[in-house]
Amino acid sequence: MIPRPETEHVIEVALDRLAVREIRAGRKQTFSGEGLEIADVGTGSGCIAIALAKELPGATIYATEISNAALAVARRNAALHSVSDRIHWAEANLLDEASEFSPFFDLIVSNPPYIGRREAATLMREVRDHEPEIALYGGEEGYELYADLIAQGAAHLKPGGILVLELGHDSLRAVEPLLDAPTWTNVGVTNDLAGIPRVVAAERL
Repeated sequence: MIPRPETEHVIEVALDRLAVREIRAGRKQTFSGEGLEIADVGTGSGCIAIALAKELPGATIYATEISNAALAVARRNAALHSVSDRIHWAEANLLDEASEFSPFFDLIVSNPPYIGRREAATLMREVRDHEPEIALYGGEEGYELYADLIAQGAAHLKPGGILVLELGHDSLRAVEPLLDAPTWTNVGVTNDLAGIPRVVAAERL
């Protein structure tokens, strides 16, 4: 649940993609996000939702989290950063269960659990022994949640909407083929500072 430096790339890619979309539409590159509806799926401590709320003061942010305890932490963090009034929370598994949310979004972002349970013994003790398992493991291999995230993105993004996902260190080979479909265009991958593919982004046709 503790955000890592790599998650900053998710914010950067999301903001860059939104800015490019504004330019294409003939609007100014510097914008407040007025009217945008954004979903952060699996918000954890709320860092992505809160950062986007600060950067895009005109946007409405929705955040889901399967853990009620994590949601409590996220709400406290949002209050500390004075953005509670623009973030709507739901205790839900991914996005489909959040029926009270808007049905369609301009941007969906997620930093899902992406460590494989088979890798547990290789983790640093401070991670393995103190982070909640539900925030760490994305299945036996680590990339099992991405198929559902991409399917839900296809169902809940507006035309031209943007999907941005953080990747595990070896997730790209399993995730990128899921975006090789007529639903998606402008698929791009961003490396972290260590040269590891860390973020994948795509636009909904």
